[in-house]
Amino acid sequence: MSDQPSEASRPPGNPKEAGAPRPPEPPAASEAAGTPAANKPDPAAARPAGAPAADAAPPSAVWDPAPAPVSGDPRQRAQAARRTGPAGSPWQYGTGTPAAKDDGVTARLRPPAPPLISPAVLGSVLATALLSALFLGDGLGVSLLIVAVPAALAAFFAARAAGRRLRPWTATWAVGGLALLAVPALRDAGWPTFLAVVSAVALGSLALHGSRSWLGVLIGSLGLFDSVVPGIIWGVRGVRARADGSRARWGAALRTTVVALVLLVVFGTLFASADAAFAELLGSLMPDASVGEGPWRIFLFALGLAGALAAAHAAAAPVRWDGITVRPGKPRGRAEWALPLIVLNLLFAAFIALQLVVLLGGYDKVKTETGLDHAEYARQGFWQLLWATLLTLLVIALALRWAPRGGTGDRTLVRAVLGPLCVLTLVVVGSALRRMDLYVDEYGLTRLRISVAAMELWLGVVLVLILAAGVFGARFLPRAIAVSAAAGVLAFGLLSPDGLIAEQNVQRFEDSRSTAIDIDYVKDLSADAVPALDRLPEPERSCALRIIQNDVLGADTPWYATSWGEARAKEILEKRPVKGDARDCYSVGREGTRDGYEPDDDGYDPY
Repeated sequence: MSDQPSEASRPPGNPKEAGAPRPPEPPAASEAAGTPAANKPDPAAARPAGAPAADAAPPSAVWDPAPAPVSGDPRQRAQAARRTGPAGSPWQYGTGTPAAKDDGVTARLRPPAPPLISPAVLGSVLATALLSALFLGDGLGVSLLIVAVPAALAAFFAARAAGRRLRPWTATWAVGGLALLAVPALRDAGWPTFLAVVSAVALGSLALHGSRSWLGVLIGSLGLFDSVVPGIIWGVRGVRARADGSRARWGAALRTTVVALVLLVVFGTLFASADAAFAELLGSLMPDASVGEGPWRIFLFALGLAGALAAAHAAAAPVRWDGITVRPGKPRGRAEWALPLIVLNLLFAAFIALQLVVLLGGYDKVKTETGLDHAEYARQGFWQLLWATLLTLLVIALALRWAPRGGTGDRTLVRAVLGPLCVLTLVVVGSALRRMDLYVDEYGLTRLRISVAAMELWLGVVLVLILAAGVFGARFLPRAIAVSAAAGVLAFGLLSPDGLIAEQNVQRFEDSRSTAIDIDYVKDLSADAVPALDRLPEPERSCALRIIQNDVLGADTPWYATSWGEARAKEILEKRPVKGDARDCYSVGREGTRDGYEPDDDGYDPY
C-alpha cells in the first residue's frame, strides 16, 4: 500500500469550479482493500464520447472513484456524468447533453437544481405580489391580466437564466393562456370566466413544463402546483445569498423606494386637495384599499408571491412529467381484436340509417314514426347520444392500446376498423346536435343546453383530430386535443353564452308574441344579457332587467375590476332605467309550463 494518500480519499473541490455537480461519495473501504493504484480505471477511458467537459476536471475538483462494486463501475460513472446535463423539453437548454434513463422514477422526473434566482426574477415576483394585493381584492375584470404580465416575465427571466430557449409549442401555450384571461375582462358571467381562468392556469403550466405525451399533458397541466413549495424555498435561498453579498446595495434600494413613496404621497395629496378633477382622476386610477381589508390584502400578496415563485421555479427547473410512462397493452390477434369493433360499426350504421330517415323527414315524420312531437323526441335521446359519443372515445382508446402491432398489415387493419367508427360517431354527434336544435326551437336556450351542446361539438372536433392522427401520425395528438379544448373555452367565453341565451329567447318572443318569454329565467342572467333584453317591450323589459340593474348600478367597482359587458350594461341602464314596480311582474312570463315540467318556485329549469 502506498504511503501517499489516494485520489479517492481527497476532499472534493468546489463543484462550480469543476463545472459539474458533486458525484456520489466513494466507498471508504476501497483503499483499505489494498487496491493498487495501477489498477484504477483511467478517467479518460471511463468518460463516454460526447460527455461534458466536467469529466476532464482536475483530481482535486472531483472524486476519482476506486473500482468498488457500486460507485466505481465506469458505466455508473458515465451515467452520473450524463445526468448532470439537463433533459430535453419543448424549451430546450442551450448547452448540455440529454439526461440518461434512470431506473428511479424521481431521477427521471426531477431536473437539476435551478441557478440562483436573478434580480430580474425577484423584481418581477415582487411586482406580481404587489399587484395581486392591490387589484385582485376588488374583483377580476382586467386585474388578472395586470397580475399575469409580471408573473409571465418572472418565468421568462428564470428560463433564460437557466439556458432554456423558447420553442413554438411553449409560445402557443403561453399566448393561449394570456388570451384566456381576456374572457374575465370582456364578460360579466361567472361560469365562462371560471372555465377560462382554470384553462389559463392549465396552459400556463404546460408552457412551463413543455409536455408531449398523454400523461405528460394531463399531469403537466396541473404541474405548476408541484412547484409551489420548491419555488418558495428557492426564492428564500436566493434572497439570502444575494443579501449577504450586497447589503449596501439593498440598503440603497430600500432608501430610494421609501423616499419615492413619501414624495408621491405628499405631493399627490397636495395636488388632489388643490384640484377636484385631479382628485377624481387619481381616485379612479388608484386601488381603494382600507385598513379593514388588511388581512385579505396580505393573503393576496402571499398568493401572488407564491404563484410567481412557482412559475419561475418551474420555468428554470421543470419537472419532466413525460418521464411517467405506461406500458403498452398486450397485442391481440387480428380476429380477436377486429370482430367486436366490426359488430359495433354495423350497429352504428343501422342506427344512423334510421336517424337519417327520421330527422331528414321533418317534424311530421318524427311524429309519424315515434308518436312523439319533435321536442319530446329530442329530449328523449340527446343525453343517450352524448354518452354514446363519450363511450366511443373510450372504446377507441382501449382498442388502440390492445391493437395488433405486427407490421404494415396490422396498421392497415386498425385504420380500416377505427376510421369508419370515428366517421360514424361524427354522424352521431351531428344527430345529437340536431336534436338539441329541435328542442331549443320549441323551448328556448338555457345555460345547461348551450353547455352540453358545446361539449358535444368539442367531442366532434376530437374525433376529427383522431382521424387526422390516423392519417398523419399521432405525435401531436395529445397537444392538439389540449389546444382544441383551450380554443373551445376561449370561443365559448368570447361568444358570450348569457348574451346568446338572451338573444335567442328574445328572438323567439319577437317572432311569436303568443309565446311568453320566461322572465323567471332570464332575470337571473348576467349583465352580458342586457343588450338583448333591452329590446323587450314593457313590462317584460323592466321585469327582466330589474335585478340586473340593481346589481350593476349598485356596484361601486373600480375600472380594473369591471368587465366590458358590465360597463356596457351600466351605460344602457343609465340611459333607460327600468319602470314600474316589482309587483307588476308577478303575472308576466308565467304562462303555461316549460319543457313538459312544472316550473319550480324559483323558476329553475332542470333541463
